[in-house]
Amino acid sequence: MLISDMLSVNSRIVRSSRAVLHLNWLMTEPLPVYKTVTCLAHFPSKDIWHSNMTLRPRSKTRELICYSNNANVPRGYCTGQVKLNCWKCKQPIDKTPAFFCMSCKVVQPSEEGTSYFKIMDCDYTFTLDIQKLQKRYLQLQRSLHPDNFSQKSMKEQEYSESQSALVNKAYKTLLKPLSRGVYMLKLQGMHIEDGTESGTESEFLIKLMEINEALHEAQTPEEANQIGQDTKGKLTDLTEQIDTALRQGELHAAKALLVQMKYYANVEEKVKKKLSEFM
Repeated sequence: MLISDMLSVNSRIVRSSRAVLHLNWLMTEPLPVYKTVTCLAHFPSKDIWHSNMTLRPRSKTRELICYSNNANVPRGYCTGQVKLNCWKCKQPIDKTPAFFCMSCKVVQPSEEGTSYFKIMDCDYTFTLDIQKLQKRYLQLQRSLHPDNFSQKSMKEQEYSESQSALVNKAYKTLLKPLSRGVYMLKLQGMHIEDGTESGTESEFLIKLMEINEALHEAQTPEEANQIGQDTKGKLTDLTEQIDTALRQGELHAAKALLVQMKYYANVEEKVKKKLSEFM
């Protein structure tokens, strides 16, 4: 049966005016290994459409398998394993993300779209293990740092730079609660834009103004430090509340709390600047 016939069969099975899934892949270059992915289509509503389809083209072409998966995975992201070959020795690479080939030990190209949690080998949770994150970061940078590849080929130098940059970005994003929470919302299709005052309660904004005024008028390090301690306590409370909201799937509540955390994090930075003025 031709691929077009098989797609036609699938299109008769899935009849929904709300769902359109565009699958684009190249079938012209032969690949000796299979590529397996999990696909989710993202719609404006809370519905999640699961693709359950197997396409087996003729020999010397790649095989695409779409299969159903848990509905709790982040929207719009591919979560299945992608099996590829090493660019140099052509041996299969079974582990993702793949930093090095297990056969020839050569650095591999970075994989776009890979979750930062997966790159840093961390559980998908807001209250992740920071010590584990830092240990993983140091381990990866020791092996991927571009200085280690100064005598290697241009391709290896390029791949090491891209891998190292990706690890840096993943580490910095997951290190701080604010950027970590914003990233987790992004994986779920929600964004926190700049200038979020319009969606923030006026009572909260007034309280924030009072804190900023008190910090501006602080005459001693002790006064500024007290504001800093109060702010730190508030950030701790917000971290617990955000964790609870994300665990319960209350994304809009988590977003509102993250907006508050953004403001308090800004106050915390101002406190540091104020304390430096007393030195």
